[in-house]
Amino acid sequence: MRIQPSQMIDRLPTQFFATLVAKVNKVVAAGHDVINLGQGNPDLPTPAHIVEELQASAADPLHHKYPPFSGRLELKRAVAHWYKQEFDVDLHPEEEVAILFGSKTGLVEICQVLMNPGDVALVPDPGYPDYWSGVAVVDGRMVMMPLTAENKFLPDYSKLSQADLERAKLMFLNYPNNPTAVNAPYEFYEETIRFARKNEIVVCHDFAYGAISYDGKKPVSFLQVPGAKEVGVEFYTLSKTYNMAGWRVGAMVGNRELVRLINLIQDHYYCSLFGAVQMAAARAMTDSQDCVRELVAVYEGRRNALFSSLHRIGWEAQPSQGSFFAWLPVPEGYTSESLSDLLLEKAHVAVAPGIGFGPHGEGYVRAALLSDEQRLAEAVQRIERLSLFAKAR
Repeated sequence: MRIQPSQMIDRLPTQFFATLVAKVNKVVAAGHDVINLGQGNPDLPTPAHIVEELQASAADPLHHKYPPFSGRLELKRAVAHWYKQEFDVDLHPEEEVAILFGSKTGLVEICQVLMNPGDVALVPDPGYPDYWSGVAVVDGRMVMMPLTAENKFLPDYSKLSQADLERAKLMFLNYPNNPTAVNAPYEFYEETIRFARKNEIVVCHDFAYGAISYDGKKPVSFLQVPGAKEVGVEFYTLSKTYNMAGWRVGAMVGNRELVRLINLIQDHYYCSLFGAVQMAAARAMTDSQDCVRELVAVYEGRRNALFSSLHRIGWEAQPSQGSFFAWLPVPEGYTSESLSDLLLEKAHVAVAPGIGFGPHGEGYVRAALLSDEQRLAEAVQRIERLSLFAKAR
C-alpha cells in the first residue's frame, strides 16, 4: 500500500538542526574529535535539589494517575511566583498561566489557535527556525522582519507593508535573542505594544533565555511593560535556566483568552506532564535561585574566555549580551555555510551557519557557550591554524 503524506507534512520546513547534527555525526563517525558549538543543548546537569524532588515525587502514587488536563496548580503558582520575584509581574495562576511540553510546543500551538490558511505571521530574520514550523502547519504565510546590526538586531516596524499588516495575526519576538545574543531595551517593548494594539497583532515573546544575561544587566520581560497582557503572551522554558532541556517543561503566560485557547487545544492533544516532573519544576522555580546565578556566572566566564581568544586571532565580534550563544561575522570570501563546513572538516569545530536562521543570518555563524573554557580555547586554537583572520596588533 502506498502511504501518501498529508499536505501539511509536505509543507513542513527542513529541520535545520537535524541536518547540522547529521553533518557532525559523519565527521565523528570518521574518528575525529569534534568540538560541537553548533547546538543549543545545555552541557551541565540539572541541579541536585530538583532531581531529588523528582525522585521523591515519582514515588508518590498521586502522580501515577492522570494529572489535571491543564497542569498542576502547584506548578502554575510556582510560575506566577517566579515572575513576581524576578520581574515584579503579577499573574493569576489559573487564568494567566498555561503549562507546556517545553516552550517549543506552545510556539506551534499558538499558530494553530490563531491562524487560518493564508494568514500572516511576522517572524524575526534571523530567528529560531521552529517559528517557521507552526506557520507551515496551519498553511500560513511568513513575513520576515530583518534583524540587522545597524538596528541593534531589533525589527524596524516602519519597514513592514500595510498589506502585510492587514493580514498579520501574530508576531514572534525573542530576547535575549537566539541567534544574535542581544537584549532588547524596555523602550522597544513599549513601541511593540503600541504597534500591536494599532494593528491588532498578537505578540508572542519567546523568553527562553530570560535568565541568562551578562555584565550585571537583567533582561526585560515583555510582561513588565504596561499593556503587554492586552496584546500578547510570553513563552518561558525551564530548559535553559535550570539545565532541564530533557525534562520538557515550559509555560505560556499573559493574555487570559490566549491561555484559554492554548489549554483548549492541549486538552485534545494530551493530559499534561507527568505530575512528578511538574512538582520538580515547581521546586526549581520557588527554591533558592543561587543555582541560576552560578550558572550565569559560568556562561559569562565562558563568554569572556571565548571572545578574548577570538580577538587574539583577529576574529572581531561584539560580545554576547544574553543567551548562551555568540554571533560571529564570517570572514571575507566565505558564506556562512562554506565557513561552517570548512571549520567542521578542517578544524573539527562545529558551528551553526547563519543562513539556517533566515536570509538575514547570512554573513554570520552561531557558536554556543556549551563547552568548558578549555574546550572553547582549544576550538579557537584549531581555527587559528586555518589562518582565516588577520591577527590583532
